[in-house]
Amino acid sequence: MSLSMYEASAPCFASMLRNLDAILAKALEYAVAKKIDPSVLLTARLFPDMLSLLRQVQIASDHAKGAVARLAGVEVPKYEDSEQSFEEIRARLAKTIAFVEAISAGQIDGSEEREISLKVGGKEMTFKGMPYLVGFALPNFYFHLVTAYNILRHNGLEIGKRDYIGNP
Repeated sequence: MSLSMYEASAPCFASMLRNLDAILAKALEYAVAKKIDPSVLLTARLFPDMLSLLRQVQIASDHAKGAVARLAGVEVPKYEDSEQSFEEIRARLAKTIAFVEAISAGQIDGSEEREISLKVGGKEMTFKGMPYLVGFALPNFYFHLVTAYNILRHNGLEIGKRDYIGNP
């Protein structure tokens, strides 16, 4: 039995976004317990030229909703990127999860050869569905997700691999 495009995308995105949401909930509890202004964590970076925790979460959300929408052949939802608090960024994740879960297997399965075009850094990129998913969307999603995890871990949040992977 082969893995379908749907199975390789939507459920993976939704599951990992739920794990990220749980990590963000722990981060807010940590900030409160340690009397750290939550904005300190939200604006934290691993290195000065890297993006903040807040942007990493926004971009992970963008890759999840964008990939599922493009594979399904529907319009990618646009979010304002205006979140400034843990509550707001967690609401964004909830909205993203709801969108991802609203797309059915029938909408994504068979998209291996669908032409996918998008602009990245002002440059137009074109893929077929399968190479887009496995060579672009998933690696970018996981990069930003693990960077968000690493920012929080670097700032003292006691999380581990089980928090990242969840309970499959």
